[in-house]
Amino acid sequence: MTRMQHRRTTLAALAAAALAVSFPAVAQQKAGEPLKIGFVYVSPIGDAGWTYQHDVGRKEMEQALAGKVTSKYIESVPEGADAERVIRELAQSGHNLIFTTSFGYMNPTIKVAQAFPKVSFNHATGYKTAKNVGTYNARFYEGRYLAGIVAGKMTKSNVAGYVAAFPIPEVVMGINAFARGMRSVNPKAEVKVVWVNSWFDPGKEREAALTLIAQGADVVSHHTDSTAVVQAAEEKGVWAVGYHSDMSKFGPKAHLTAATHHWDGIYLKAAQDVLDDATWGVLAADYRDGSFRFNATV
Repeated sequence: MTRMQHRRTTLAALAAAALAVSFPAVAQQKAGEPLKIGFVYVSPIGDAGWTYQHDVGRKEMEQALAGKVTSKYIESVPEGADAERVIRELAQSGHNLIFTTSFGYMNPTIKVAQAFPKVSFNHATGYKTAKNVGTYNARFYEGRYLAGIVAGKMTKSNVAGYVAAFPIPEVVMGINAFARGMRSVNPKAEVKVVWVNSWFDPGKEREAALTLIAQGADVVSHHTDSTAVVQAAEEKGVWAVGYHSDMSKFGPKAHLTAATHHWDGIYLKAAQDVLDDATWGVLAADYRDGSFRFNATV
């Protein structure tokens, strides 16, 4: 064998090895079997909140397509290496449609999608896409603006407190919408923000809410996953604006309203697309048919 032939043989072997690493074997769906759909959640499902609403959407999608789909969820998955492992395991075990439901899952989703080009991935709240990766969100900022109007009308101190998770576009957008809503009816209103650097940490969320109340906030809201802020407001006798879910049962005297998320339409569309082999379940970039509902409870 000549040196050139040896080089070509070596390069071919390396290319084959790289292909084997990049595109691992996937359990294939057999004809007539239900479509397997995977969901990755950043926090516990619980009784209210971001993950709870996604799980409600999952159940409604599964009910609407009874017999045609099955779904599996993994809850309390940290963003980062654990997320990549969980997403990869779902793809390897034959889940041909996978939803990753937290901002920090963006890069792990893109990375795993490259290794599974025949699997459809959809990532909530992110901005990176690929041939087999779509993104989706709700128009939550509209509900935030309306909630701000309510807060602006109800405050006596002209101060609202906002417990926020991370300074990412989704959260900043919500804060801005809430503040603009308040000031549209109360030009003296201001919004104070405490960042807790966690999507779900009831202890930190409660502590942040109490700090804001001590600083004069007589209305508090949050972009975190637990009900701790509403419960703190109930305890201290101030108003609360819930988020993700109607949280009135956790603060019956404090809870003014909530912008609640409803994801069933998105999940049903993507699953039906796979079943129909239409767009094979990859949502368009920044797909925003996730709806919100404005629930007045006072």
